[in-house]
Amino acid sequence: MRALHRNRPRSRLPLPGGPLVVNRRRLVWQIYPSYLLVIILVIVAVSWYFSGELRSFHYQQTLNDLKARALLIKHQLQSPFGSSDQRQLNRFIKQLGEQSETRITLIRQNGTVLADSHQRAEQMDNHSQRPEILQALAGQQGSSVRFSNTLGQQLMYVAIPVHIDNRPAGTIRTALPVSDIDATLHDIHWQLLLAGLVIAVLLAPACWLLSRHLSRPLELMTAGAQRFARGDLDTPLKVTGSEETGRLAIAMNQMALDLNQRITREIEQRSESEAILGCMIEGIVAVDNNQQVLRLNRAAATLFGVSPHLCVGQPIQEVIREAELQNFIRQALNQPKPREQELILHGPQRRYLHAQGTPLTGTNGEPIGVLIVLHDRTRLRQLESVRRDFVANVSHELKTPITAIRGAVETLIDDDSADAASRRFLQIIFKQSERLNALVEDLLDLSRIEQGGTEGSWPLTPEPLAPVLENARLTCESLAAKTGIQIELSCPADLKAQIHPSLLEQAVENLLTNAIKYSDPSSKVILQGEKTEGQVMIRVRDFGCGISKDHQTRLFERFYRVDMARSRQLGGTGLGLAIVKHVVQSHHGDVAVDSAPGEGSTFTILLPQG
Repeated sequence: MRALHRNRPRSRLPLPGGPLVVNRRRLVWQIYPSYLLVIILVIVAVSWYFSGELRSFHYQQTLNDLKARALLIKHQLQSPFGSSDQRQLNRFIKQLGEQSETRITLIRQNGTVLADSHQRAEQMDNHSQRPEILQALAGQQGSSVRFSNTLGQQLMYVAIPVHIDNRPAGTIRTALPVSDIDATLHDIHWQLLLAGLVIAVLLAPACWLLSRHLSRPLELMTAGAQRFARGDLDTPLKVTGSEETGRLAIAMNQMALDLNQRITREIEQRSESEAILGCMIEGIVAVDNNQQVLRLNRAAATLFGVSPHLCVGQPIQEVIREAELQNFIRQALNQPKPREQELILHGPQRRYLHAQGTPLTGTNGEPIGVLIVLHDRTRLRQLESVRRDFVANVSHELKTPITAIRGAVETLIDDDSADAASRRFLQIIFKQSERLNALVEDLLDLSRIEQGGTEGSWPLTPEPLAPVLENARLTCESLAAKTGIQIELSCPADLKAQIHPSLLEQAVENLLTNAIKYSDPSSKVILQGEKTEGQVMIRVRDFGCGISKDHQTRLFERFYRVDMARSRQLGGTGLGLAIVKHVVQSHHGDVAVDSAPGEGSTFTILLPQG
């Protein structure tokens, strides 16, 4: 029986859809290498940890030793930084270094070398910027491990401050080579590796026996599962092996008993799904690949004035006589990804719909149609229209008094009889009236752009992109020149897109203005236009303060500011990016931001290609 079990083919699995060739490995050959790998990883981890701790121990011992030697030298020297006999001091330091096999250096407070046991002091550089000296000059014990250009090897340095009459006079530095420690640790690494390999080889047979013990009950379980697949549900599996395999056998036996209950439950769930679809306020339309209706819920039938039962199997063109929706369904059928679009139904009453198209797939993953979800946004559009009209009317009515206030304030400022205090308050009034006027202008622009985008009154034509970007750059050039910022433009001359030139130019100007305001002086702003994956991309990049992830999701909202104080100081209204967003939406495009604090920001506009 074992021979037959081992020799039977393992490359084919009988399935309802036909034979499927699958490259499989036996469970024992999956468990056995895993055990060996775990053992090797544990050995490597233990070796790495042990060697790291050993290195840290030796380095700490060397550090303590150098500190003790430095303190001993400090007590042996008699006013070394005030000594007038330089030659005697050099001989003394050299003798101490030879006796202790330590490099000893005396360094004045200004960083110049007073004496060194291995080099003439006058030939050595100023040491004030050495890391251990910087710490010692700050009144602390300094230490570092680095390469010595004087001795040509890796050294560990320890420096301690020296005080004379409670005043810092200089530094005593001791050093020892760490190359011997590194060589010893390298040898230990190889010894640990060899020991790990020996342990892995000794444990390999035990791993094999354990793997075989775990896989054998599962092989018996597989034979029983194949009987169930052939329809033999009367012969239950034997409950043998470990607790886990026993539970698996019990579960598979219970599976045969639960089969009828699952079928009944599936029918009930289908009925519940029908009831849920019937109660949804969103319209649901399911269409197959031949554009015939598969399912139509009650909300969709009411929306289009048809009967849900009579529509099934009928062409969508006969059921729903709306050209925009038919075109949306055709586009959704021709692409594998979900699709969204705003639709307008032109009937006795204009209705605004938000359509979402999701591909429908069969049991084998093949596309069988598309599911259309329709959200009626007519009421929301009406409320948005009321809001836009209100904002536009209020903004327009505010322009006249603001203009009068600015004129009166300018007249008073020009009056020479006004004193300094009055003139200062008049300047504040004039500045705030300028800010209020800019806010009103932005509100009017935003309302105009929203109105045009909703009603589709902005004509989009294939136009070259380079002149639009160049005009935006020239408009912002004077603002950039005030802080010495350069605007670099790169765009192919033949690049075209479906755009409204003046509207898109305003959006690019807003992005450039933001980039200039939040960039460091004498930096640069990059403006690029290029083609990518069937779209036209406009990118504005700065190297300023950047924006954290917490703010990026709300960056294009009206009046949202990352830094309120800085935005007001720079004169922003909080509507610039909101205008950019609505301009891009009017072009059927998308806008995104990629930024991190301290790394600058990149704003990207994606437009359909002309």
